[in-house]
Amino acid sequence: MPTLPAAGYPLHRPRRLRANPRLRDLTRENHLTVDDLIYPLFVYHGTNLRREIPSMPGQYQLSLDRFREAVDEVVDLRIPGIILFGIPDSKDAFGSAACRDDGIVQEAVAIAKRQAPELLVITDLCFCEYTDHGHCGPLSDRGGRLDVDNDATLPLLARQAVSHAKAGADVIAPSGMMDGMVKAIREGLDAAGFTGTPIMSYAAKFASAYYGPFRDAAESAPAFGDRRGYQMDPANGDEAIRETALDLAEGADIVMVKPALAYLDVARRIKDTFGVPLAAYNVSGEYAMIKAAARNGWIDERRIVMETLTGFKRAGIDMILTYHSPDVARWLREG
Repeated sequence: MPTLPAAGYPLHRPRRLRANPRLRDLTRENHLTVDDLIYPLFVYHGTNLRREIPSMPGQYQLSLDRFREAVDEVVDLRIPGIILFGIPDSKDAFGSAACRDDGIVQEAVAIAKRQAPELLVITDLCFCEYTDHGHCGPLSDRGGRLDVDNDATLPLLARQAVSHAKAGADVIAPSGMMDGMVKAIREGLDAAGFTGTPIMSYAAKFASAYYGPFRDAAESAPAFGDRRGYQMDPANGDEAIRETALDLAEGADIVMVKPALAYLDVARRIKDTFGVPLAAYNVSGEYAMIKAAARNGWIDERRIVMETLTGFKRAGIDMILTYHSPDVARWLREG
């Protein structure tokens, strides 16, 4: 980008464009709109359940009958999309419930598409909520150490993706960070006739402490160990570029960075390197910190949220998965 001549003060006075609020609006470089938002929702087995998640004030585990209310709210606020996470009534070592055509997420997808056909319904594709050990696929013994069996997980992910697509999912979002997952899912979808179903890959998903509250929400904490053997080291940026390149080569249509706030440098690098549609997940820990500080009167919640999400846009992020979506939609409507 060309630079202005270095004439300096007093000829150049940047404050001239800041004094008038209308000029500030006209010269604003990045704009956050409701069309940037995707709202994560947690669907739960049972009936008449709307259970607030203690570590995520204002967020709920919803039974399918109460999930309909959330769909109505999203549509009323004109939020364009949701992403679904499911907590089944039974779990096993293989996460079998994840692949059932009558599974909790599959049922939620069908409800949402019947109720609001225009709503974009994205499904998170993983096994951690469905396995009794809380890891993202079936386990195997690696020299006396239990670990997720990467290659045994791939056909299961393809089955799960096809079941979501059959239910009506508009976008499939694999989050398990298995090597080759996008290729396996793309081939599975194509073979089942879902060649037009896009994949939004969690391409750069870091092994982050920011996920803590989510594990309460999705009841998916590992029964042993952690996920650092398959999620990325928070210290690595170059590796995120390699991971993204691999997922794009395997057929990903949208790539995602998760978490968002501490990884905006990674988002900017991905956008500048590949120029593809980019999502970021404003995760549970980021949400919980703002909520806690706001409840203590330490911050202005509205200003902090809007500033944070605008920063995501400045980093090149096109779509923002955030629990703040309903509040942001209301604030934008109020102007």
